[in-house]
Amino acid sequence: MSRKPLGFPNNATIRAREKGDSNVEQNVLDDLKAFENRIQEIVAYPRKTARVWQIVLTMTSMLTVISTFRWLLDPLTQQVSFWQSLLNHPAFVLCTLCLVILFLTGIHHRVVASTIISTRVKTTLKDFNMSCDGKGKLILKPR
Repeated sequence: MSRKPLGFPNNATIRAREKGDSNVEQNVLDDLKAFENRIQEIVAYPRKTARVWQIVLTMTSMLTVISTFRWLLDPLTQQVSFWQSLLNHPAFVLCTLCLVILFLTGIHHRVVASTIISTRVKTTLKDFNMSCDGKGKLILKPR
């Protein structure tokens, strides 16, 4: 009775290992796909609300600019005191106040939230030779 030395795999063992490697590779690909889907969800979520905040910020900024021009081009502005000129232009005061309040409450962070998230994800993925685009799609880099 002849025996093969220990450690030398027979054909059945080789096939089992190849099949196991295939399963492991498939599991890794499934995990990467699930991870990519989750990143895309996380990046896309703030975009919905960011669009609303972009519109609010744009409208407030435009109204502030228009009311500033009206305030500065008013001939009475130069003839009366500063406080009286502000009282004569309540739209300017209101728009400026709204703009200041929006910035103090962090509207600039809300507008660029998805960009902040994707930048932080890219920084984290750099350690794993990966990156992602602005929409959260994974980019695998060679080692």
